[in-house]
Amino acid sequence: MNPKLTSQDEIQLKVLRILEENPDVSQRSIAKELGVSLGGVNYCFKALVEKGWVKLDNFTQSNHKLGYAYLLTPSGIAHKSILVASFLKRKMAEYEELQNEINTLKVEISLTKNKTSKE
Repeated sequence: MNPKLTSQDEIQLKVLRILEENPDVSQRSIAKELGVSLGGVNYCFKALVEKGWVKLDNFTQSNHKLGYAYLLTPSGIAHKSILVASFLKRKMAEYEELQNEINTLKVEISLTKNKTSKE
């Protein structure tokens, strides 16, 4: 498992999360929610479908007229889990790094206060 996610991995993870919650969401809605271009979301969808992680179903001929629904496949659910684990590992490392930086800054402020109060 690679703890370093690319920006494309992060977009895929976000798209997979959205699709899991709402399979009939439009690509345009996803693009707006994620703040990325519609073309970028379309590219991501094509990659997810090509890899077999998302299945595209057309329901326009049914009585419900849902249009398209994007369904996560079992391998898509498994891949999402891998992405979540990698994302969590990276975020935990970032959190620890920030905690260390915060502690260093607190010490620096304390030392600065001690120096200025002695003058």
